[in-house]
Amino acid sequence: MIQTHRKGDWFEIIVPDKWANFSVEELFRNIWHAPKKQTHSLRMEKRVKVNGQIAVWTVPLKRKDRLEIQFFTEEELTIKPTFYDLSILYEDDHLLVVNKPANMDTHPNSSEQTDTLANAVAFHLQAKGEYRQVKHIHRLDKDTTGAVLFAKHPFIGSILDQLLEKREIKRTYLAIVHGILSTKKGTIKESIGRDRHHATRRRVSPGGQKAITHYEVIDTNHQESISIVKCSLETGRTHQIRVHFSYIGHPLAGDQLYGGNPIFPRQALHAVKLELIHPFTEEMIQCHAPFLDKKEIFTRIDPYRI
Repeated sequence: MIQTHRKGDWFEIIVPDKWANFSVEELFRNIWHAPKKQTHSLRMEKRVKVNGQIAVWTVPLKRKDRLEIQFFTEEELTIKPTFYDLSILYEDDHLLVVNKPANMDTHPNSSEQTDTLANAVAFHLQAKGEYRQVKHIHRLDKDTTGAVLFAKHPFIGSILDQLLEKREIKRTYLAIVHGILSTKKGTIKESIGRDRHHATRRRVSPGGQKAITHYEVIDTNHQESISIVKCSLETGRTHQIRVHFSYIGHPLAGDQLYGGNPIFPRQALHAVKLELIHPFTEEMIQCHAPFLDKKEIFTRIDPYRI
């Protein structure tokens, strides 16, 4: 693990052996793949230092050099902070993973909306004296519960966006579906596009975007004719799990938009686990999201064993 510290507005990294002989410029470009605009801004504003001195970006770093980057400056908030008693799964100076409850949007859809997870995260940071923009790296549907990743400053946000695009942030879901699946482990490969006849629905469509869902049945109830399946995604299409299971004849319980029966108070979908390699420390971050509503059928499953 790479040794790091926070010092006020500055983030300090002790240069490890494997970064020796990389210049600061090469580190930003080839290791972190940082956006050119952000890199240029940090360079021009002299917000990168090496051993206490303004960095010379083309000079090779040495083992145990102190690389300092000014990440933690205050920003004007555009999302109104709103109190909510958050369930926080992981937090450090750069990122935050929150367990989203049901019936809550991930982010505002208009400037007037103040009851979203992003508003609550903004309040959480402000209460800690951190006046910075929060950015959701991915989103969950309003009635889907579980782990959501947020970035606490723009630089880490850009890196996390890239990791998500490259599928290096792994998300695991649990879904309750109608029926008993004949195949206990499989993959659904069906492209997904918009439904021309419904504003919010998606549907399997040959002309849609590539969509791949892997699944495994982990529990069944023959009396109620339901199965609990573990899902992981190679693609992140809107409503992907809901559309795919409806297409194969096993819609999610409670998902009336896609043919599910209302035996569940919402679509039965929970983001149970989130995993990534931390971009700065290179440690494995693994978050398990417990079930916030103890009355739901999901509680027969131990989320920490997924």
